[in-house]
Amino acid sequence: MRPRLLFISNLFPDTREPYRGLDNATVLHALADRWDIRVLAVRPTLPFLGKARTPRESDAVFSPRYVASPYVPKIGSRVNHRLMAGALRGPVREVRREFPFDVVLSSWIYPDSCAVARLAAELEFPFVAIAQGSDVHQYLRDPVRRRIIAEALPRAAAIITRSAELARLLAEAGLAPGRLHPVYNGIDFTRFSPAARNTVRAGLGLPPDVPTILFVGNFYAIKNPLLLIEAHAQLCTESALAGCRLVMLGGGPLVEEARALADRLGFGPQVVLAGRQDADAVARYMQAADVLALPSDNEGVPNVILEAFASGLPVVASRVGGIPEVHAGDFLGRLATPRDLGALTDALRAVLTAPPALGPIREHALQFSWERAATAYHELLLRACR
Repeated sequence: MRPRLLFISNLFPDTREPYRGLDNATVLHALADRWDIRVLAVRPTLPFLGKARTPRESDAVFSPRYVASPYVPKIGSRVNHRLMAGALRGPVREVRREFPFDVVLSSWIYPDSCAVARLAAELEFPFVAIAQGSDVHQYLRDPVRRRIIAEALPRAAAIITRSAELARLLAEAGLAPGRLHPVYNGIDFTRFSPAARNTVRAGLGLPPDVPTILFVGNFYAIKNPLLLIEAHAQLCTESALAGCRLVMLGGGPLVEEARALADRLGFGPQVVLAGRQDADAVARYMQAADVLALPSDNEGVPNVILEAFASGLPVVASRVGGIPEVHAGDFLGRLATPRDLGALTDALRAVLTAPPALGPIREHALQFSWERAATAYHELLLRACR
C-alpha cells in the first residue's frame, strides 16, 4: 500500500488563479507516482467575501478542497494562524476519516505551517513544512510573526527550504539546523528549452535582431520593475543598443505606473507590457529574449531563473537571497547590487553586448530536475512518517 499525503497551503492553483502556488502543484505531480495525495487549499479572506473555487483539470486527481479562512489584514499577526487552524480543523478531520493520511506537507510558514503545527499537536499527526521565500525574508522581520514561527515550527518533522539562504535565516531565528533541508525546485525541460530565436520572435510579433530584455514577475515594489524601466531607458540612449526592447510579463499594482514611466522617459513604444502569461507563453518569450532581468530586493531561488537557464537564456539579477546559490558565475549572466540603477544598467549592457554561450547555460540547468526534487521530498516525508 502506498503512503498517503495531505497537502495544506494557500499556495495551490485553481481555475481563477491557475499560477498560484504552481511550484507546489508541480511537486505534488512529481510525487504522485509514489504517494496517494489529497489537498486542502486554503483561501484567506475577509468574512463573507469568499468565492467558490474549482481545481484545474490536471489537479483534479488530488481531489482538492478549497477552504475559506478568516483573515485579519495588517494587524492580524497575533491571530491569523489561529483563525486558519480553526478553519482547517473540521476539514482535516473529515479528510482523515475518508483518507487516513500518514503525513501532512504544508507550504508557507506563516500562517499556514503555523496553523498546521497547532493542529498537528492537537490531532497527533506528523508534518513537514516548506519555506518558500518571502515568508522568511519578510516575516522574520516582524517580531510577532518571528516569535510565532520560532515557537511553532520546531513541531515539524522537517522544514524544506527553497534555498540554503532561507535555511540560514531560519537557523538564526532559533530553529534547529538539523531539521532544515534546502531543496531547489525543478524545471520542466520539455517546455523550457532553446529554440531558433528569430523564428520565435516572428511568432510573438517581436522584431528580429533587436536586443531584447525580458522581465517575468509581479509588478510589486519588491520586484523593482520601475528600476528596470529606468535602466532600459538608459540603454536605449546608447548607439549600440538603440531600439532595445523591454518585454515585461506579469501584473500587479505598479503596471499603470510602469507604463507611465516608460512613456515619460521617452521609450514607451519599446516597452511591451504583455500581462500575465501561461507557462507555454513564458517559455516562448524566454526563447525569444537575449537576457532575463530580475532586479528584486529579496528572493529565494525563483523558478524563473532556473527556467531561463534551461532555455539557454542568461540572467541579470540582484545579488540577494538564494540567487547566488544557483547563479554561479558570469557564464550565466551577471549579478548586481540591489536597487543600484548604475549596477543594473552596467550588468545588462555587459550581457547584451557580449552574450554568454548558450550551451554552458543549458548544461548548468540540467542539475535542477523535478525528479531530483521529488526524491528529496519523498525521503523527507517517509522519514517523518516513522
